Amino acid sequence: MITLYGIANCDTIKKARRWLEEHGREYRFHDYRRDGLSEPQLRAWVAEMGWEALLNRRGTTWRKVPAAVQEAIDQESAIRLMLEQPSIIRRPLLDTGDSRLLGFSESSYAELLG
Repeated sequence: MITLYGIANCDTIKKARRWLEEHGREYRFHDYRRDGLSEPQLRAWVAEMGWEALLNRRGTTWRKVPAAVQEAIDQESAIRLMLEQPSIIRRPLLDTGDSRLLGFSESSYAELLG
């Protein structure tokens, strides 16, 4: 089963959900805010994709992080920050069970899901 991770009110999540539905792909939506995120799950993603890829430095949540925290960010502090404020995780994260894909583009979804 495909799982789409993100937050419900994100425009990019809405585009990804629309694409999946239009292409007849069944999926489960996991809302970080409503459903939470476990530390072991996040650490597994960090090991696979890297914390830099997961940390969304372009969003409003990042801009609200104090400059001192931004400048001193490392893997452990990034993990703590993502657990405390999951909306700072880049989205969507599509998990097919065999592979994970960060972000959304029609071509990357088509390539991964056929």
